[in-house]
Amino acid sequence: MDHSTIEPLNRVFLQLGPLTIYWYAVFIMSGVGLGLFLAVREGKRMGIGSEFFYDLVTYGLPISIVCARLYYVLFSLDYYLANPGDIIKIWQGGLAIHGGVIGAVIFGYMFCKKRKVNFWLVADIAGASFLIAQALGRFGNFMNQEAHGGAVPGSTLDAQREFLKSLFIPDFIVNNMYINGVYYHPTFLYESLWNIIGFLIIIFILRKLSRVLVGEIAAFYAIWYSVGRYFIEGMRTDSLMLTDSIRVAQFISLMIILVVFSIVIGRRMMKKELISYRSFYKS
Repeated sequence: MDHSTIEPLNRVFLQLGPLTIYWYAVFIMSGVGLGLFLAVREGKRMGIGSEFFYDLVTYGLPISIVCARLYYVLFSLDYYLANPGDIIKIWQGGLAIHGGVIGAVIFGYMFCKKRKVNFWLVADIAGASFLIAQALGRFGNFMNQEAHGGAVPGSTLDAQREFLKSLFIPDFIVNNMYINGVYYHPTFLYESLWNIIGFLIIIFILRKLSRVLVGEIAAFYAIWYSVGRYFIEGMRTDSLMLTDSIRVAQFISLMIILVVFSIVIGRRMMKKELISYRSFYKS
């Protein structure tokens, strides 16, 4: 195969005069839209009106995007101090999921308190929405040819390509992982699939178990995502670094796992707020 003929996919979704819409934005907003649809649907079963979730996303999404960008910029400060004009160029990538989730949780808590809605119930509902939104959003990284791993095994380009094909990865993904003469691990895809599996576990298992307490689906989301992110982050070549040897995402993931797991165990041992998630369903 003549690998030199492979060209990257066009990052531009639509060009309307001076207005450029990138696939990165399309996938992120598609994820938000699907997540919102699922949250509204589940919320109705819990007696939470759709307008609550529409308002939550309308006000919370811009805050989450700003937090996601701020988080990324702070951990890449040397570059952005030298190139301050690039701070606003989010269409080039650089939205850190951990920053976005932190912003969403803080705003969501305040919003729920103001609307007098159970925060942990909303967090449980959002757990599935976050996972599917993140799964779709990672394809924005794919279109930008970012968030990929290191070079795949193989002494030749043909061998590298065959390695990816052996994982049953479609040609269009394999082709877009050919960057500057090398085939790379599609870590965006690995994380996306991990998130989809977690989403299915919530939808088809956790939401049907009467012993799952309110707040524990949100805890599952936090732990499930963090476990996957910890291992997949170790494969990436563009990680934000806390020190020369410690990746920010891995450190944050470990902290989340330890803290959330401790809260879940401690809560059950102390027998505090033992209210099941399913008890909120309206008959």
